[in-house]
Amino acid sequence: RKAPPTHVPQELEEVRRWEGARDVRLLNGNLRRWEGILLPNNPPYNTGAFRFEMTFSPHHPLEPPCVTLRTPIYHPSVDAEGRVCQPLTARQHWEHTTRAIKVLQDLLLQLDSPDPQRVLRPDVARELQERPEEFRRQAEEHTRLHAEPRPDP
Repeated sequence: RKAPPTHVPQELEEVRRWEGARDVRLLNGNLRRWEGILLPNNPPYNTGAFRFEMTFSPHHPLEPPCVTLRTPIYHPSVDAEGRVCQPLTARQHWEHTTRAIKVLQDLLLQLDSPDPQRVLRPDVARELQERPEEFRRQAEEHTRLHAEPRPDP
């Protein structure tokens, strides 16, 4: 087992200071596994908070971290297991200089503005394009049922 790179604690501090996430902490004291909640800015998700988990490989930063949403979300880029279609963390696009905060900022941006080009759920993407009001209604209802309450500012 390789020891985690020394910059991971600094990156954790950076993420903890960012207003887009709250309650970011190590999972079971493991520097390679973080959890926290993301706070989307835009409807239909901005009424809730979404728990995420971020896992760093032993080869980080040469390999991208993996971010999973633990809170179910009705979104074209997030599948039922919480996997996210995030080009930034795809192996072919990953830059070893990319910081964890950038990955989470990119994810939040993606939650705030669903992109029909980043699709893991074609049915939801199609609904977003063809019946945006229905998509929004479903996403709002899903957020109401599944998202965590937003913490006080």
